[in-house]
Amino acid sequence: MSAHPPEELEFHTPQGDPVRFAVRYGEDTRPPGPPHRWTRPLTLGAGWSVTQVRLPASAQGDPRAYTLLEREVTAAVALERRYGAEKFAAVFTRIVGYDLDCAEPFVLYHQSAGAPLSEALPDLGAEQHRHIVGQLAFAVRLLDDVGLVHRALAPDTVRWDGSHVRLSEPYAVLRAGEAREPFGAAPWASPEQRAGSGAADSRDDLWSVARIAYLLHSGHPGPPGRTDRADGPPDDLGDYRRLAVLAQSGLFAAEAAARPSPAALLRLLRLPDPLAHTAGAADPLDAGRQRYTTELARKQAVLRAAREDAEEPTHEPPSPPPRRGGLRALLFGDPPDRPGRPGSPDRPTDSGPPSVEQAEDGTRMCPHCLLPVAYDESLLVTIDAKGNRIRLDLSAENRPGRRQDLLRTAYQLCPDGGDGDEAHELPVPYLTNGRPLSIAFVGSSAVGKTHLMAAMLGEVELGGLEPYGLKCLPLNPEAHRTYLRERVQRLQQGRQLGRTGQQTFARFADGLLVSAPGRVPRPVVFFDLAGEDLVQDGAVTSFLLGVDAFVFVVDPLRALRMPSLDPVRERYGLPRRDLGDEAFATVLNRLDRPHGFVAAPAALAVNKSDLLRFEPVVDDWLGRALPARHDPAAETAESRDAYAFLAHHASPAWLKPFDDCARCSLHFVAATGGQARDDRFPHGARPRRVLGPLVSIFAACGLLEGSDR
Repeated sequence: MSAHPPEELEFHTPQGDPVRFAVRYGEDTRPPGPPHRWTRPLTLGAGWSVTQVRLPASAQGDPRAYTLLEREVTAAVALERRYGAEKFAAVFTRIVGYDLDCAEPFVLYHQSAGAPLSEALPDLGAEQHRHIVGQLAFAVRLLDDVGLVHRALAPDTVRWDGSHVRLSEPYAVLRAGEAREPFGAAPWASPEQRAGSGAADSRDDLWSVARIAYLLHSGHPGPPGRTDRADGPPDDLGDYRRLAVLAQSGLFAAEAAARPSPAALLRLLRLPDPLAHTAGAADPLDAGRQRYTTELARKQAVLRAAREDAEEPTHEPPSPPPRRGGLRALLFGDPPDRPGRPGSPDRPTDSGPPSVEQAEDGTRMCPHCLLPVAYDESLLVTIDAKGNRIRLDLSAENRPGRRQDLLRTAYQLCPDGGDGDEAHELPVPYLTNGRPLSIAFVGSSAVGKTHLMAAMLGEVELGGLEPYGLKCLPLNPEAHRTYLRERVQRLQQGRQLGRTGQQTFARFADGLLVSAPGRVPRPVVFFDLAGEDLVQDGAVTSFLLGVDAFVFVVDPLRALRMPSLDPVRERYGLPRRDLGDEAFATVLNRLDRPHGFVAAPAALAVNKSDLLRFEPVVDDWLGRALPARHDPAAETAESRDAYAFLAHHASPAWLKPFDDCARCSLHFVAATGGQARDDRFPHGARPRRVLGPLVSIFAACGLLEGSDR
């Protein structure tokens, strides 16, 4: 009988390369730290001993568990990529590899030598005390330069091998500037960290260094028999001469702001700063950032000159209002005029159906057929469960409340819809509220448009726009419930969405009524067409000529010249394209370009950014929550970084939306947060920053109060 083949373990190195080893597993243990982590020793190949930290299936019911492990891996990779080639990297527990997409996600570490400080303490002398404190300060300095706060420095988690300290795995790490999360215990964790107040700061770790230094020199965590103020310096700090410099520096201060910086602490300890004189490698994205700034300034100069020309007095008779997408929209940022629609700001009116803001003839432009349509009660219908249109007669309904409720769920037939597939209707609220806004998602098949829209509207349903002062209601309650059930809930259950089917006539996927306090609600409709439809100049895409704004969705698998993506490309059979996205070119080439630019605001969303989460610039943005209010400076900074990233890793064709549109922001987003396996996302869908493109478009179109239109 033949022996069973050895088990194999496949994972990625910190550089993103896939590797495979024969493996033998040891016994599970529970390490210090969050309860979801389990560790066991592994032997790779012929005898390479490593430690595996994994998230067992039994712990995956906690939605936070995966996020914490992913954060740990991201920090470990960042440290390895930055310092792995340096000798001083020994102060960190070094990562070997990871797999965050398998059934039980894991990270592998080199085994740590030495013993915890709590065990080594009796055998340490004064010189070793000095070395330990200095190396801890040095480690915090390295973390600070990468923008990380370790948050788990304590006698049980810091090891000493006789010559070097080694920090534990970064299982409690936060980015500097992120909201603090409560973690740790007195006296090792700072008061602010234990309370979870304010923003994480590298000086949180210096509090821990100070308390470890006190332990080393005093032999105890606090004075026995005396009250130790856990939120300030120990009562007997002055009794230890070797701690005088640290005490005078403010290192024991209860608030992080009063403590010295890591670099300043090294100077106080008279220790060299290894980063002080290192020039470091040039950032390959800097050229792209400069190009973004140059191109943005060029656009602004062209538009400024055109605006000045338009504002010069003239003796010619006034010209008629420009057509949709014309010079007025380009220069002044006003939502493009539609036939019969006034250019005045949204405001309530005193006549017509409730909340109506209408032109002199009461028309809107139908977003499907691009023809004028006015509110007409003789054309009202309801739609039953089978999709049949049933005429709605309100002539005998005199109860205002009942009438309003019926109109909320009613449709009006478009008089120019005709018969067959082109027959269509509009929700009544589309015709009886403020200026409508239509948004089209653009990209080839399987780039993730459908997932991104579902994730975006799921965040809206969870109140994601409320911090921006916006309230959202369904444009039609039944249609919205259907979309939530068939798209949003399916995605939230971790199920992959099917591809969008081709259409013979473009219809919007869902619609919202979006309002800010004191302003008339505005209908917002979202179009999601199959990529096969978008790459053709057919009748089905004629609606694009009337679209107010665009979300162009970039697929990294098609766009980026990054070898780490090759295995994923091979798995899904997706070739890389240097010619850009066919749908981008087809749509943009179809639109008017006053003064060389498409007037409609646009957002370029680098979707599936979870595939790029270990790239420093992507991690820097994808790991942040969106700000609680629209921040134009942050939007510009992210746009600059995303532009530079695409310019460095992709051909110029992928930046065509930015080049062609007068106003185009760029965003890192992840609609699902992971790769699907057998039509499911093993660890659930975890959308990230998906509202960024929508908030940018809302700001450009004047929906956000105080936004720059």
